[in-house]
Amino acid sequence: MTVPLYARDVGEGTPLVLLHAYPLSSAMWLAQREDLAKRFRVITPDLRGFGGSVLGGDEPSIEVMADDVAALLRSKGIDRAVIGGLAMGGYVAMALCRRHPERVLGLVLANTRASADTPERAARRRAMAERIEAEDSVDVLTEEVLPQLVGPTTFRQRALVYGRVRGLVQSTPAKAAAWAQRAMAARTDDAATLSSIRVPALVIAGSEDEMATEADARAMVEALPNAELLVIPRCGHLTAVEQPDLFNQAVAEFVTALARMSQS
Repeated sequence: MTVPLYARDVGEGTPLVLLHAYPLSSAMWLAQREDLAKRFRVITPDLRGFGGSVLGGDEPSIEVMADDVAALLRSKGIDRAVIGGLAMGGYVAMALCRRHPERVLGLVLANTRASADTPERAARRRAMAERIEAEDSVDVLTEEVLPQLVGPTTFRQRALVYGRVRGLVQSTPAKAAAWAQRAMAARTDDAATLSSIRVPALVIAGSEDEMATEADARAMVEALPNAELLVIPRCGHLTAVEQPDLFNQAVAEFVTALARMSQS
């Protein structure tokens, strides 16, 4: 059963839906709303349980999160949109392509990967979920996840950016953090999904990302029938936050080209 998602909706033109990373919220897309909304209709939902969206009572599932996004598009009367997802948002975007392909005009996959978790990684996710629930706290995210979210360049040279990411992590609701960890641990391999996608795709990687590597990005490009790759320098897992100008430029060029293709 879907839940209504709180979403910021700004600008006009080609709809661009941006799905946030774990364990953040749509607040991470501030630079994208300020810049890309000058050219497109930018919609940034809080995925279930995060930000202003309720968690609901469903079992943890990336597919359920994708259905929420499809329901959001229906509620706004949007037939098709460019779907962009970063990290966990990328998992949701791929599930949306699998379950609601008719809704996808184009695809942006940033700092994510199509492969399922290894048994060891899935077990670590479940153990983290159990700790979050037992402590009713996201302190473990600050200890173990936050250091992996930004690259060493950001950590050393961009104190304001790192501080903002830290604040977003610390504001994550514990129940949502645990639920989403279990959802990510249970997700399936999406290589077959990518091979079936016929719309154009842009794959973005951070040169310093150790969670979703450049090799992961290249594997997705090889699986996608129509994709291009951009590796953004001097950033880690949060390209849109660490290097917003380069991220926005690439996405703007991609969406503009799609809009021209759809009008021709």
